[in-house]
Amino acid sequence: MNWNEKLQTILDYVEEHLQRREEPINKNEIAEMAGCSYALFQKIFAYMNEISFAEYVRNRKLTLAGYDLKSSNIKVIELSYKYGYDSPTSFTKAFQQFHGVTPKAARMMDAQLKIYPKMSFTKASTIAWRLEKKSAFRLIGKSLKLRAEDEQNYQLIPAFWNQCQQDGTTFQLMQKSEGNPPGIFGLFDQYDEHSISYKIMSASNAALQADWCEVTLPAQTWAVFDCYGTQPDAIQRGWDFLHNEWLVKYPFKHEDCPELEWYSEGNVYSKDYLSQIWIPIIEEE
Repeated sequence: MNWNEKLQTILDYVEEHLQRREEPINKNEIAEMAGCSYALFQKIFAYMNEISFAEYVRNRKLTLAGYDLKSSNIKVIELSYKYGYDSPTSFTKAFQQFHGVTPKAARMMDAQLKIYPKMSFTKASTIAWRLEKKSAFRLIGKSLKLRAEDEQNYQLIPAFWNQCQQDGTTFQLMQKSEGNPPGIFGLFDQYDEHSISYKIMSASNAALQADWCEVTLPAQTWAVFDCYGTQPDAIQRGWDFLHNEWLVKYPFKHEDCPELEWYSEGNVYSKDYLSQIWIPIIEEE
């Protein structure tokens, strides 16, 4: 078993103990899986990932604690002992240092929490997420009908974006956008039993043009994930993270509403360009 395989086994072990068993991580078991002393494993882990193993585990604990606070009514004292802290005071201090807010403030709707994803042999990147309540809003734009589960969709959708850019549709949509800040949405919608549609739209109450359509989304709570970087790489990394980690843990029930991609104004080839993924969720009463 090579080091990457050993590391993956250990990372899976960490997640199993933090999320499912809720048991302390055993140094002797780590050493046995690594095939070396625990001290040597820590050195190799830090060298390969540019972060210490202890810091990685601590970041994962505080990420998961943020999920728990947002998605349940668990008490802070219960949460502190769940993730191995000696007292609620020490947990609160660590939580605030990591997320920038106290556990009490983290329960607020507009509180933005930090995410440290599960590693996969390389240095993990941070992704910010938050819950946002939105009033009902109307989207207008163009729609492309697609066959469900067709691999050609991966080529057809980028071609649809290129077409809308070339014929001026994206420019018009951005001009008509009443969002704050303005932007353009991409979303999948069910067309019929065998087909889906992909839409490029903006939030607007403007009149429809001849070949445009509209969708009205109800008042809704969204989990919003910020994706910074050049397109389409940044948004693809965001979806990879959601599918490989967030949706696996998934602390919220999914609302019957389309998932959205949102693209801001600006240079899509800039490393600072902002796009977002919006996941509709049902809040726990």
